[in-house]
Amino acid sequence: MTLIFDESETLSVVSELFSKEFEVSFSTKLIGGADEPLYLPKNRPGGFSLLKFRSDFVSSALHEISHWCIAGERRRKLKDFGYWYCPDGRSEVEQEAFELVEVRPQALEWMFSIACNHSFSISLDNLAMKGHGFDSCNFLQAVTQQIIDWCSSDNMPPRGLQFLNALSFYFHTNPRSIDLYLFKGL
Repeated sequence: MTLIFDESETLSVVSELFSKEFEVSFSTKLIGGADEPLYLPKNRPGGFSLLKFRSDFVSSALHEISHWCIAGERRRKLKDFGYWYCPDGRSEVEQEAFELVEVRPQALEWMFSIACNHSFSISLDNLAMKGHGFDSCNFLQAVTQQIIDWCSSDNMPPRGLQFLNALSFYFHTNPRSIDLYLFKGL
């Protein structure tokens, strides 16, 4: 039987599973309540890296976890994985660059969301583009295609697969079913 919880219960499970899977083995703690999401690498031997997510939102936690699961060893030594952040009001070129680096994290976040029965919305993270004829269909298709590729092969990032398996085991879900990600009528 699939388990469905409210936001705070889901967040509690997500945090506990992250801690169980990665806190000791990767010296990384997941921390809620931040004003803005941020990854801080450990700054001393025996210390912990901190993966901070916004307020106490499940979606923010899953998104930050997805970035962490994808980041390689070199990027996990850099503040915020070495990503640049261009604030709201990006040009089309800047938006395309944003989307290129967000396909894999958002695909993994969507799979995590399905695994814990939490809603998912694709994020362009650029409110200024709304209503200006910007088409997000290509980005949505790229994210969906990444999920299809991962569901039909064994090339999912290892930490992503580990966390996905932990979530799906706990919540009794099957997030690797491709049908869950296909849009009918598109």
